[in-house]
Amino acid sequence: MNLFSVKMRASRRTRDGEEHISGAERIVRAGDVPGLVSALVSRAQNHGKGRPDFTNIKIEAVPESACLRLPALPVRALDCADPAEGLRLAAGLLARAGVADPQAVLALLREAGGLRGAMLLDADSLERLEPDKRRGVRATCMDGAEVAAADAAGKNHYQEAMVLASKVAHAPNILAEICISDDPDYVTGYVASRELGYVRIAQMKTPGSLEGGRIFLYRGPRAELAATLDFIERRPVLVENIPAAPGFGAPNASSAPAGPDKWAFLDEGLERLSAGGLRRNIRAMGSAPGPRVRCEGRDVLLLASNDYLGLADDARVKARAAEALAAYGAGSGGSRLTTGALELHDELERRLAPFKHAEAALLFNTGYMANVGVITTLCGKGDVIFSDELNHASIIDGCRQSRAEIVVYRHNDMEDLEARARLHAGRRGLIVRDAVFSMDGDLVPLPELLRIADRYGFLSMIDEAHATGVLGATGRGAAEHFGLAAAPDVTVGTLSKALGSEGGFVCGNARLIEYLKNSARSFIFSTALSAAPVAAALEALDILCREPERVRRLRENTAFFCARLREGGVAARSASAIVPLIVGDEKKAVDAARELFDAGLYLSAIRYPSVPRGAARLRATVRADHAGEDLAEAARRIVLALHQVQEKS
Repeated sequence: MNLFSVKMRASRRTRDGEEHISGAERIVRAGDVPGLVSALVSRAQNHGKGRPDFTNIKIEAVPESACLRLPALPVRALDCADPAEGLRLAAGLLARAGVADPQAVLALLREAGGLRGAMLLDADSLERLEPDKRRGVRATCMDGAEVAAADAAGKNHYQEAMVLASKVAHAPNILAEICISDDPDYVTGYVASRELGYVRIAQMKTPGSLEGGRIFLYRGPRAELAATLDFIERRPVLVENIPAAPGFGAPNASSAPAGPDKWAFLDEGLERLSAGGLRRNIRAMGSAPGPRVRCEGRDVLLLASNDYLGLADDARVKARAAEALAAYGAGSGGSRLTTGALELHDELERRLAPFKHAEAALLFNTGYMANVGVITTLCGKGDVIFSDELNHASIIDGCRQSRAEIVVYRHNDMEDLEARARLHAGRRGLIVRDAVFSMDGDLVPLPELLRIADRYGFLSMIDEAHATGVLGATGRGAAEHFGLAAAPDVTVGTLSKALGSEGGFVCGNARLIEYLKNSARSFIFSTALSAAPVAAALEALDILCREPERVRRLRENTAFFCARLREGGVAARSASAIVPLIVGDEKKAVDAARELFDAGLYLSAIRYPSVPRGAARLRATVRADHAGEDLAEAARRIVLALHQVQEKS
């Protein structure tokens, strides 16, 4: 079905040429076009800048299927006492976005007012990049997805600005935008970016002023500038879920003197993170986990999920969860030791224990809570813990909270571990590490670790978060992978990765599990898992046991993907489902991930503190249900992106 883009442009003749008076655009259905045209003409003829000599209406068909749907930027409002303070706030926001010289940008903003479009600046050199510097760059072909056609009769500054800002922020290589309206009756302006969101600033000029302008700040290769311009000027976009405009609250002026900003240290910390390429953003999914997902208004191939076996959206898993939801309700209503214990909890624990070759199991709300709970229960002051230098944060936090002596050994170096263990022989202690390292994808040398633990009398503990459903012929983990009859003393796992649900668990002997029930604070003082995720995990475990071919397909897909990457000159090997692609520089890793997302691939950019500084990487994860042609195309695009980002200065 076709929609129609209706554009209005109004101007008048002056001694110096043509002066822009008004402009607007809507994307509507055919039946709304006549009324919209009338409303836009009326709006042009009754503008605060005066009556135009020339009004142009352009109507153009736009296939609805061609419209990219994007989420609106999150919005917040900053109050200020006067325009000078408003401009200072804007400069601070530009600095936080990573702009090199915010004051110079504000000075150039005054020159942008004479353009029909926006000024496009290199964010670092401030060189002007518009192909036509008299016209500027005009963001067009966009509208709010839920805006009624009748709303066009009166100008809604906020609504129209949010649509434009959301589109521009999603354009390739656009770092930020700043805008002051040239409407003499509107003094509010904004700074916007995908990182900052849309930040309204109450006053950025004095009432009655005709000054105004718009600047887009670009950071990226010049070779990609044409793609950015094409997106801004020609890509049809509908912006979804535009929030209501937030108010500015009470005026800043007060009879009492303002105290120091108690939260200034947070702004400073965020600015440091941004400057180092370390600030993280949340990307909301618009669909269930799968090989392809909808994210930020676009369909992308997902290479960042831990749903390794494709069970999170399996119809049988969802049906089992729905049945439990109907039978037991939405919440458990208490901890396991009070009123929150369900028969489903006991059933899943009985199933997990033999699956991990253990006597018993205990559920925790998350894998993080399981690691912290076990380590702090088993170890305390006077004990010793041997921890791999690349262990997961949950293991590190558990070690620190235990107050035991922590001995860190070199990653995967069993000789170093044994040398350190020998120095502490006879003490009560624990050797703990991941079975599969979440940022590197490499495996524990389990036979050697168990030998060292037994020789020197230490407990052995393995976190199989990324091993369950991945390692071994039937997905039972590292012990099966290495063909061992004996399991570690303590096995921790999660229900939230290959099993497609939520929660964590611990497996071991019956004495361990009984002690944890009575001593692990993260178990005792937490509300029990609700029925739905427990039932979902039960069904997923049943499917894994009945369909071990899923594990084989996952292994084959990973080997295929790594081979295609190596053919392109990218070092890629993995014994698990995690494929790390080392970039080194934090900003380059973020840039590569952003470029790939814009090309339809979702990979995670991993940087400090998840990995050491200077060891940033793209982290690709493979699924059992990825199609071979998708993995081949993804490898081709990743090779290209990595080569391009490494060529940047």
